[in-house]
Formats: sequence, C-alpha cells, structure tokens
Amino acid sequence: MQRGRTLVVALLFAGAGIAAGSGVASSASTTTTTLASPASATVTIAAVGDTELGNTPSLPSDPNTYFRSIEHALAAPIVFGNLEGTMTNATTSKCAAHSTKCYAFKVPPSYARVYRAAGFTVLNAANNHSFDFGEAGVLATTAALRAAGIAQAGLPGEIGFVRDGSLRVAFVDFAPYENTNDLLNFTTARQLIVRAKAQANLVVVYMHAGAEGAAADHVTKHEEHYVGEDRGNPYAFAHAAIDDGADLVIASGPHVLRGLEFYRGRLIDYSLGDFVNYEDFATNGVLDLSGILHVTLTSNGSLRSAHFTSVVLSGEGQALVDPSDAAAHFVNTLSRDDFGLRAAIIAPDGAIGLAH
Repeated sequence: MQRGRTLVVALLFAGAGIAAGSGVASSASTTTTTLASPASATVTIAAVGDTELGNTPSLPSDPNTYFRSIEHALAAPIVFGNLEGTMTNATTSKCAAHSTKCYAFKVPPSYARVYRAAGFTVLNAANNHSFDFGEAGVLATTAALRAAGIAQAGLPGEIGFVRDGSLRVAFVDFAPYENTNDLLNFTTARQLIVRAKAQANLVVVYMHAGAEGAAADHVTKHEEHYVGEDRGNPYAFAHAAIDDGADLVIASGPHVLRGLEFYRGRLIDYSLGDFVNYEDFATNGVLDLSGILHVTLTSNGSLRSAHFTSVVLSGEGQALVDPSDAAAHFVNTLSRDDFGLRAAIIAPDGAIGLAH
C-alpha cells in the first residue's frame, strides 16, 4: 500500500534545491550555541503518528468530535502529529497520471481548525502524500495550517518552531523524498539539524521512514524498501540525527508500531503507528494498535520523563485509550527484541525507562 503526503508559529526556509544523495552518518557530536534559558526550565511534548481524517468526499459526519475521546490523553503544551495527506479543495491529483492503483488524500482546509481545537501545535509535511495534489495542494495546506496557528515542518529546507514557556523547540522533519527534507541525504540532514540547534533550545527530529504493514514492525537496521522505493535506514538515520544534535527522535510511516531505544541518553521512537485513520486503511490486528508519547525534556536536552499511552483504533479508525495496554505490551516486545539492553521499556503505569 503506497501512501503520499505549527501558540507561536515561525517557519525557517533554509533553501531548496540542494542535490539529494545518500551520505554517511558522522559519529562526531556537533556543538552549537542555543538560546539562553533557565537551567530549571522544561518542555513537554506529546507526539502521535499518522493522522488521516478521511478523504474527500468520504469524511466524518462531524469532524469536530473526532478527537474528542482522546483529547484528555493528548493534552500537552506542544502536540505533534504527522499529517498524512493535504488540506485543499484542489481537484487534480497525482493519480491522474497513474494507470495502476494510486492513493491521493485530501480534506477541506477548514480541518486545520479541527486539529488546532484538539491541541495540535505542529504537523509534519515530510511524507509521501504531501504532494498528492501538487503545488496547489501544498500551498493550500500550508496556508490552512498557518491560519489555524499550527506550525508546519518537513518541506524542503523547512523547520517548524514552537514554544513551551521560555523554551523554543525546533521540529526538523524528514522523509525519503527530494520534495521534502530528504532523509536519504545525511549531509543535508545534518546541516538542517545544526541550523535548528543554533536557533532553538531543543531539537526534535521526525522521520517518515521504513517499510509498511503488519510485517514491518521490526527495525531491521538495514536499508528498507517498499513498493520499489528506498525508504531509508531508520536505525542509522536516527543515530546520526542524535549525533548531529537532536534531543528526541520520533517516527511514523510503517503504519504499525515499532520499538523504543535509548541512544546516547536520548530517546528514539521508531514508529508511533497510525493515530487516526478514517476509513482509509486497514485497522485490524497489530495495525489497530497505536500510542501517544509524552516526553519532558530539560533545557539542555536531557530526558526528565517519558510516558506512553496505549491507543486502539475503532472500526472507523478513531483513536481510543486502551485500558488493556495492548500497544505497550507489543512495543515492549519489539524494543527488547530489536535493542536489547538499550531498549526503552514501558512500565505498567506508562512510564518509560531503561530495560533491566
């Protein structure tokens, strides 16, 4: 299944047109100057995976109620999600030139206000659906998010900035495509992360990476492919991002949960799965398991606390808190299998800590 395409808002366009190409991750840390802030200051972020509120004309009868059952669990000063698709009234999609099965997603621009009312402050545009309706769709989506007070990150050279109190947080988002911040180009990725580090107290890196489907739940630590596309090496990219200055790495894209790892004292979540999915894709078995990651970081990037809330998707793809904690149990198994002693383990109360 192929799938194609943030309060205070500031966008940095670092410039487009940098040639894409694979690079080699540097193991050296990069020291940059960040903004002054009290040593006691912290920032709290809630993050979820892929969000799809339908596909015009197949839309929820009342989109304003779609997040209602989950808003209490989602609440945080900064709330991040991946916008899987566009917010546009454009009618010409990428699928017009395809004779085979093709997916192009859009919801009305007014849906940006639905996301904002639910608490979202930053949404990702680095994925394989952000250009589903061409440049017109991209421009409409960006305008809708900006008007709603939501920061956007992930288009070429684009960094999203938000604040929690005195701390400024940069979101640097990547996907394996030249029309986004390209995670296949480690050199350009490093430049963006370093630039973000110089302009914010904390840097969060998001990656839309890896193969897709129920069988794609493990981090292979190798290059991953899907429908003929190079979807990157999420393991190598996440480690390189932290080496380059990221304080937290989060991900989605495989449409299934993946494990959690600690690397150099920083937390990596390799996939948060699908968070809401209105009648677009399968929601059965492990595909209907999702989660909300809450992370509190200090002003120097160290982890103060982390918490995972298990979520299950309804038959219509609506997110519901799952008291059985099936998602947490699933993620713990994956984390232990894939990362051993570096696994980040979810306790019965949802707190995340090192494996023992």
